[in-house]
Amino acid sequence: MMINSLSINIPRPETTIEHSDKLLLIGSCFTEHMGKRLHDAKFSIMENPHGILFNPLSVCNSLQQYLQGSPVREELFVYLHEVWHHWDFHSRFSHTDKEAARMAMNNSISAAHHFLAQADWLMITLGSAFQYHLNDGDIPVANCHRAPGQWFDKRLLSITQITEALEQCIQALKQFNPKLKIIFTISPVRHIRDGVIANNRSKARLLEAVHSLVDTHSHCFYFPAYELLIDVLRDYRFYDIDMVHPNFAATQTVWEAFAQHYLSAAAQKLTDKMLALSTAMNHKIQFPGTSSHKKFGRDFLQKIKQYQLEYPHIDFSKEEAYFSGIANT
Repeated sequence: MMINSLSINIPRPETTIEHSDKLLLIGSCFTEHMGKRLHDAKFSIMENPHGILFNPLSVCNSLQQYLQGSPVREELFVYLHEVWHHWDFHSRFSHTDKEAARMAMNNSISAAHHFLAQADWLMITLGSAFQYHLNDGDIPVANCHRAPGQWFDKRLLSITQITEALEQCIQALKQFNPKLKIIFTISPVRHIRDGVIANNRSKARLLEAVHSLVDTHSHCFYFPAYELLIDVLRDYRFYDIDMVHPNFAATQTVWEAFAQHYLSAAAQKLTDKMLALSTAMNHKIQFPGTSSHKKFGRDFLQKIKQYQLEYPHIDFSKEEAYFSGIANT
């Protein structure tokens, strides 16, 4: 995407990402923008096993749980609005049946434990330095689940608190999986409920803590998603109507910068092919069953057969079934 903007220096790591690598992504909602593109590009990823997490303490807590493979803490379940929630998990794990919620959470922890043991990359996206604590027991929570505000004490974490929590996590991760490389990003999503000034204080603390760690550890890297939005694009036309969340043009610009600097040349070439395939699968057909529609299916089915020969390590079964269905209608 060509725009008039400031330039930004993004160091390229010596070892770049290949399609044979496994990537675990964890953190704020911006994680899901990157995760979707990596998934569509046919990378092997796992995304947010606890659901969306914003603050560094919750991110570290979840990572420690994956390392240990420990089950959910029973005392952190809460029954609210006729639904069982857990203070460590996003509401996508919540359920009217407590046992169903517990099973889904424990299964996700177990899957993350095994995936992390084999992962080549961990991408951590931090969104906010604000941490909520339950007043009853002074327990830090990852999600408030729309519980009454008076239940919580909201605190702005210090740079020291953030740095120490992440440092302990990095050390534990290194011991658990010595080959793991870590990419830190700061989410460009504004937490406007905190207020503009408080949001900037929060982001500044995250930035300082992360950069001190990246400067210390050779296997840790920083990708400037935050700076690409705030300083390079820096225009509200790159945000949705809420003026908070980046729109498609913005996230696409960030993705292109990430792919250019963090993917190998071979991975970039393959990614372009896979994203074109994903676009074709999501294409809305106006007149299904027509000759042109069937030809569309046959053409892409032929491409998939060629891809299967070129890239035998990639699973194309879903795409093959989809385009076979079109070609044979």
